[in-house]
Order: sequence, then structure tokens, then C-alpha cells
Amino acid sequence: MNTHKHHESTGSADEQQITLRSPAELADALPYLLGFHPNDSVVMVALHGDRGRFGGRLRLGIPRSPREWAPVAEQLSECLIEGSERRGSRPHGVVAFLCQDPARGETGRQVMERLRPFAQRLRTACGGLDVPVHEVLCISDGRFWSYCCPDTRCCPPEGTGLALPGTSVMAAAAAYAGVRVRGSLRDMEARLEPWSTPATEEQERALDNAGAALVPRILSGGSRERVGEETLKLARGLLRRLEQAPDSGNVAQDTEDDGLITHEEAAAVILGLQDRETRDRAAEWMEGAEAASALRLWRALSRRCVGPYAEHATAPLTLAGWVAWSTGDEPAARVALGLALRLDPKYVFAQLLHQACNEGLDPETLRRCLRAERDARAVPGSCRPAGPSRREGAARPSSGSRRPKAPRVQPRTGPRAGARTARDRAGRRSGERGSRSGR
Repeated sequence: MNTHKHHESTGSADEQQITLRSPAELADALPYLLGFHPNDSVVMVALHGDRGRFGGRLRLGIPRSPREWAPVAEQLSECLIEGSERRGSRPHGVVAFLCQDPARGETGRQVMERLRPFAQRLRTACGGLDVPVHEVLCISDGRFWSYCCPDTRCCPPEGTGLALPGTSVMAAAAAYAGVRVRGSLRDMEARLEPWSTPATEEQERALDNAGAALVPRILSGGSRERVGEETLKLARGLLRRLEQAPDSGNVAQDTEDDGLITHEEAAAVILGLQDRETRDRAAEWMEGAEAASALRLWRALSRRCVGPYAEHATAPLTLAGWVAWSTGDEPAARVALGLALRLDPKYVFAQLLHQACNEGLDPETLRRCLRAERDARAVPGSCRPAGPSRREGAARPSSGSRRPKAPRVQPRTGPRAGARTARDRAGRRSGERGSRSGR
């Protein structure tokens, strides 16, 4: 029986702690550590102290090619351990999870055996950095297997079924603390991904037409700022339109929001947001009553980046991640920023937001910067302070801005500006498209 003890603060006012004593309890706790059920993911969690207190987390999609497993394992281990050191202490251990549903004709146990070399790569990569891996679990088809526990009484070869939702000790603690699980990562990403409906072709034509009209104006000189102002005016109008519609906060709301925005309106704003200064000014809709409607708008625009315009979603995805983080929804922020970096690994604004969010920093530093820029524009003749697109450090909160009890869940790696992430390096080997703009 695996008897490692792991402690996790639920975030309640009295800092309640629970102890996870077995692989089964670890497997049941995973969705509550991330805020959602991970699909097709490798998750690593740092452990601190003799009692194994949970620390930083990171998540990445499982690389498709086994050739990528060794470099990805090394990069993930370095990110987790170095990130923990930057936040205050080196981990004393690590637990890891490999989550993947079976392919057609495949069983959960076959998934476990297929991923076994990847699990071993994770163990040796952490061991090479003098941090032991106490447990690696494979979760597939509603069951889990331990790669580390040899005791068949608790970890039988056929795997062990996961607890029914809401029945585990972690579920009870999370309910008490008000922590909720959002569903699966796949469900959260689906709300941000391009349309696959009959309306896709019409939206693509609208983007073609908008590009044919806007690009010559932008390149002709003297019209770039005017296009930016028109983009923001149109976006404000859409935001107000969304404000007047009820917000249920679910997938059905997405369909209703899509119906409130025409193809032509969406196309004009999407192309206008490719300008960095326009995007930065749109980022000022980050708090108060307008933040919820802004988040709905950026999600809707991300879904309208169809066909060859898929990479144009990087800007609205980054804005969606920023507003989610600014309003305290860190799991949603990481998902949106992760999708933005999947499209453009060198998109600097997304990189910096992703790192700051993953490190549990306070978004107020960036909010102050954006407020100052907005206030400066209101004063005729004043100099504009450097915003995110003109001074990268503005998006990187200082270490003194940490919130005392900020969650430190890291579903994805937190790339440093100028550094290549595991997805970046692995993606280029597997033929992913690189940066379009480097912004």
C-alpha cells in the first residue's frame, strides 16, 4: 500500500488540510487540483516538506510522438522545479499523472502500457535533478493504474475504478471550501475553438472581405490609428449589446452570443485586434460590470477565427485569458492562454500573462498599468506610459505583488519571455506552425 501523505489546502478561511494516503485518493483529487478534468494531459505536482504539501502544478498535452517524450519530460521537470524555486522553495518530491482516453479498439490498460516509457522518462528526468517522483498514475477509461506501487492489493493489474463523482474525501473538502470543477478540459477548450458549423464558410468569406478592405488602409499610412479607433468603437458596441443579453454562463449562452454578432462585425474586430496597440486598449475592459461582457465577446470572436484565419484567434484568446485572470477565474485563464500559445508560442503578451498567472501573482499590477495608460490618453498632450506591447515588463507583476493565498495550479507550463517551451520545441519537431508575429 502506498502510504505517502499529501496535504492540500482547500482555500477555506481556516486553511483546512486534508491528507491523501493512497493512489486512489490522489486520482480522485486531480480534478480539484486543476479546477477541471484533464484530457490527454500530463500533469505534474510539486511536493514540499516531510508531509508532502502540494505546491506548484503544471499541465501539458501528451506529445503524440514517443520521440518527443524524453525532451518534453526534461523540460517539464525543469519548469516545475525551477518555478518552485522562484516561488520560494525547491520541491522535496513530485507526483505525476498521465490522463488519456483509449483510442478506438484500445483498452485503458493498453493506454497505460503504451505510456509506460513516458512515465519512466518523467521519473528519470526529475531524478536527474535530485527530486524523487513518489507516484505516477495513469488515468484512462474511468480507471487508474500506478507505475510505482507494486502492491497488487491496492493497485491490481486490471486497474482500479475511480470513485463516483462527489464521493471522495477531496470532493467533500472542495464542496466545503466552495471549490468547483468546471467539467473537462476538452469542454472548456471547445467554448473557445473555431466553429465547425454550416456558418463557417460565410464567416470565412466575411473575413476575406474585411481583410481586402482593411489591409490596404492599414498599409497606406495615416489610417492605422483610424482603423484602431473604428475597431474599438465597434467592439464597444458589441460589448454593450452583450451586456443587455442575459448571461447564463454556460454553453447555451455561447450560441446565443454568437447570434448577437454578425459575420461582418466579427470579421472587422478580429482583424482590427491584430494591431497590438488596439489589442492593448481593448485589454482595458478588465474589471467591473464590463469585464463579464468583454469575456463573452473575446470568446465569441475566438470561435469566429475559422479556416485559414485560425491563428488570428491568438489576440482574442489572450484577451479572454487576461479578463478571466483579472476577474479571478484562473483555470479559465490558463486554458485560454494555453490555446493562444498553442497557436503562436512566441506571442509575448500571452507568454507573460501565462507565466504570471501560473506563478500565482496578483493581476492588479497590470491593471494599474492599463488604467494609467487609459488616464494618460484622457489628458491632451500627455505622454503615454508603456503598455504591454511597448514594455514587456508591464505584464510581469513583481514578486512583491503576490496574493497571500493565491492558488498555484499550473495546468500548462509557464513560459518565460524569450524561452522556448516544451510545446514550442516539440511542436516544431512535429511540424506545428510557428510564430506569425512574435508579439
